[in-house]
Amino acid sequence: MSIHLFASSFVRPLVASLSLAFVATLAQAQLPTAPLAPHAAVHALAQQEQQPLLDTLRDLVHIESGSKDLEGLAKIAALIASQLQQRGAAVEILQPSDVYRLDDTPEKVGPVVHATFQGQGTKKIMFIAHMDTVYLKGMLKDQPFRIDGDKAYGLGIGDDKQGVATIIHTVGMLQKLGFKDYGTLTVLINGDEEISSPGSRSTITRIAAEQDAVFSFEGGGATGALRLATSGIGAAYLTVDGKASHAGASPEKGVNALYEMSHQLLQMKELSRPEQGLKLNWTVASAGTNRNVVPAQAKAQADARALKVSDFDALEKELQAKVQNKLLPESRVQVKFEVRRPPLEATEASRRVAEHGKRIYQEIGLPLSVLSEATGGGTDAAFAGLKTRGAVVEGMGLSSFGAHSNDAEYVLIDTIVPRLYLATRMVMDLSSGKLK
Repeated sequence: MSIHLFASSFVRPLVASLSLAFVATLAQAQLPTAPLAPHAAVHALAQQEQQPLLDTLRDLVHIESGSKDLEGLAKIAALIASQLQQRGAAVEILQPSDVYRLDDTPEKVGPVVHATFQGQGTKKIMFIAHMDTVYLKGMLKDQPFRIDGDKAYGLGIGDDKQGVATIIHTVGMLQKLGFKDYGTLTVLINGDEEISSPGSRSTITRIAAEQDAVFSFEGGGATGALRLATSGIGAAYLTVDGKASHAGASPEKGVNALYEMSHQLLQMKELSRPEQGLKLNWTVASAGTNRNVVPAQAKAQADARALKVSDFDALEKELQAKVQNKLLPESRVQVKFEVRRPPLEATEASRRVAEHGKRIYQEIGLPLSVLSEATGGGTDAAFAGLKTRGAVVEGMGLSSFGAHSNDAEYVLIDTIVPRLYLATRMVMDLSSGKLK
């Protein structure tokens, strides 16, 4: 009996000691922990905003707003301006006057909705999206707004009416939360993105230069990744003027523009440097009018891509230098280079903000990818990144699919709450200094 009592008195403390040691060892091993708790008020409000956002999407989709449909663009701009005013913004609708004339720029371009929310803090934050689409007037009947399971379909719903709706309801959430710790929150919605933003690019660059962070609400794609870099898009136009003559009777009296153009295209082939992300590919060409006439004029077009702004600057200089070397001295050769969109280059500021976004997503138990290498085509985020020292983050919109298609453009409904939560928390954390 005494031995049993002795053993019990010895074993219990030993077991307790071993248990404490085991717990300490687990803690030191840093085993995976549960996700951080979400900001309850923000998350609850994001859930409440899902249906209102879908209602806004329906209203936006039901207004046709092709890039050259000035009537439709004026109508959708008025709706967006009204929605932002109702949420406390000072709003103006700008009619672009400083237009960068591209080869396909129409005589008049669409308006820009510029809204400003005045806060009580110091940080300057900007949201951008676009209200124009690639579609022609009359196509809405074939792609109306509808919901099918976890998808919302509609004309231009993914590119980029979802971005407009997400911005409207994010600023609405901030208003309902009574949050005004930012200095200014600027919203810019342009109507000419699909034609390379000839009228809005200078405004985007000018206002973005003053910001601590710019968030662009193009769709997040299949994975919902944030993007910190995009390819630049350029175009080159070559024109050769020669002299016509009879191709059979007196070809020596002519100056063959087709020969000269061929010479120029071949010597420009070396300007493409795929290993550094610079690509120049001649894709369209035309020359002559009749089989038996020496062509008096020839034209060609090229598509250009780059990962750095400086590469486009260098390419333009090289093109101008190349055309000075002619096969036929009597020909006249001209080349024009235009930047459809500059590249967006990843910066440390952008990486820091995007990494914070990953932590915000962890609060609601979701992964978030961040892409620092250029993928896909250019966006207006690149214009925002030209002169700003602040972060520029692309892909803040809903996951969307089928952009520019006739019958399959849609967004995933279950990405509404996470994206509203992300955008709202980004503003709150940037404003309060939690994100340096």
